[in-house]
Amino acid sequence: MLPILYSFRRCPYAMRARMAIQYSGIQVELREIVLRDKPAELLLASPKGTVPVLILNNENVIEQSLDIMQWALFQNDPQQWLCQQSTALSTQIAQLIDHNDRVFKTHLDQYKYADRYPDQPKEYYCHQGELFLRDLETRLAQTPFLLSNKISLADVAIFPFIRQFAGVDPKWFDSAPYPKLKLWLNFFCNSRDYQNIMQKFAVWQAGARPFIFP
Repeated sequence: MLPILYSFRRCPYAMRARMAIQYSGIQVELREIVLRDKPAELLLASPKGTVPVLILNNENVIEQSLDIMQWALFQNDPQQWLCQQSTALSTQIAQLIDHNDRVFKTHLDQYKYADRYPDQPKEYYCHQGELFLRDLETRLAQTPFLLSNKISLADVAIFPFIRQFAGVDPKWFDSAPYPKLKLWLNFFCNSRDYQNIMQKFAVWQAGARPFIFP
């Protein structure tokens, strides 16, 4: 039996988990779900009902996308995305991802769903999110990737959220003064790994033939 990954194609958390699994070459049974109609099997394994969720062969459940990424990379990390050889770099990776997940994701949601947050206009939430974009642009003006000359866990964990931010108002993003950030985002969105993880997956149904990924 393979580990089971519950996923939703467009969820940025699920995207980064699939990216790590794709890169590591570890096979899983992928179960694509519909968020408005979550299968009972998912809710039984993880009552919180969010994706991604990974169920291992020993029936242990990993419920956080970053933990799933690390699980995959601990088994096979050929290009050293974890940067384990450098404690300082590993610390910077953790800090940057934490800011993305705790601070930027809040601004992203407010910007994307501004009608749910009427206390401020949509432009305000965009501006708040731009603070992170500016930080990333500054970093990318110094190195091709966020923390060094090569890809790290931070790049892969963060780019799906920048993609989502850019998609809220593509015309605005296209004209925004972030040339390095746009090149960086395009690099990942045009990559073969990304194309593979974003193929159209059939919605999983109990009893259906397992879909093996990658």
